[in-house]
Amino acid sequence: MVITLLSDFGDLYPASMKGVILGIAPDANIVDISHSIPAQDVLAGAFMLAASAKYFPPGTVHIAVVDPGVGTKRRAIAIRAESKNNVIHYFIGPDNGLLIPAAGSIGDFQVFEITNKILYRDADVSATFHGRDIFAPAGAHISKGFEIENVGGQIKDFVALDFGKARRFKDSIEGSIIFIDTFGNIITNIHSEIVDYRPGDVLDIWNERIVFQSSYGLSGEGEPLALIGSHSYLEIAVNRGSAAQFFNKKQGDGLLIKT
Repeated sequence: MVITLLSDFGDLYPASMKGVILGIAPDANIVDISHSIPAQDVLAGAFMLAASAKYFPPGTVHIAVVDPGVGTKRRAIAIRAESKNNVIHYFIGPDNGLLIPAAGSIGDFQVFEITNKILYRDADVSATFHGRDIFAPAGAHISKGFEIENVGGQIKDFVALDFGKARRFKDSIEGSIIFIDTFGNIITNIHSEIVDYRPGDVLDIWNERIVFQSSYGLSGEGEPLALIGSHSYLEIAVNRGSAAQFFNKKQGDGLLIKT
């Protein structure tokens, strides 16, 4: 069974989670999506998980921890998501919106609060490391067939999170930046479904005239461009450079694209 891990933990803490998982499910195939989410950046973690989860095989358990509310009254949750083709994925983590976009990318989903202490690593749960003591063991047990309905009661008032809704006007699209990747590419919340640009179209973005392309290398080195990324969102890039630095932009900034 495949178990994925995503966190803002960096180098030290993921190993403990893997040890707990393998102690319960020694045959688990553990895949690290990333442990380099910017610290406490729930939105960035949610985007990365949503962009990746659907490519894993049916039955995958995704454990994600970007959890600034650890040790408070925020709940621990487990989600069962099912596609129209009856493909099921599970998501384990904090009730802070982190898991919701990814679960929705699979299909309809149900959310359960993890209260069954049988699933905890032991009775002494760390107030600062639920990833090791709650989420990792719960995910490992679910990967071995533990029924998700038995983790605790179903909840409807979970914390929701989305990437905001881009707005299309007659000659423009208004959106915002939801993620900046390692290359400095600016990923927006403008989905390909509302974009009808063609390669070669010239767009006005942040007072720059930017050519819409199908890939990065079709613009000259150092030139900005716009394209639809592999995640199906419009992104702004600089060929062999950083668009975030070029435009001095950060996550959460808005943009207006004019034609």
